[in-house]
Amino acid sequence: MKSHQTTQTMKAATAAKKLGVYLPATPAAFQEGVVTRAELNELQTNPPEWLQELRRTGPHPRPVVAAKLGVSIAGLARAGVTEALTTEQIEALKDSGPEWLEKERSTQAEVRKEAARLKKRDAERAEQDQGPRY
Repeated sequence: MKSHQTTQTMKAATAAKKLGVYLPATPAAFQEGVVTRAELNELQTNPPEWLQELRRTGPHPRPVVAAKLGVSIAGLARAGVTEALTTEQIEALKDSGPEWLEKERSTQAEVRKEAARLKKRDAERAEQDQGPRY
């Protein structure tokens, strides 16, 4: 008996998230359709002009905005930044250096430092647990 292989598809919102773009800024044909795994792979390896432009200038979704600013998504929310921002707006924020941005960046740095400390501690514990066995 031969199994029938079905094509794996995803909603446009899922594909946009995987591509790192803001769904409302994508072409209507993309927003209204479904995307197969093969189409997603093709978009990632050979992005069309609209995708290249969105990645370059935005508007960008919150995870991308947060990464470009060096803060967490929660930090954006605490600062009241809830909408998508363009690359130009992100650069303007960086240049103006508002107090909230500096605070959130330092918070993010502390979180990363603590995560690295815990990872190192856990690795050391795992190494000790793998000691000689008799």
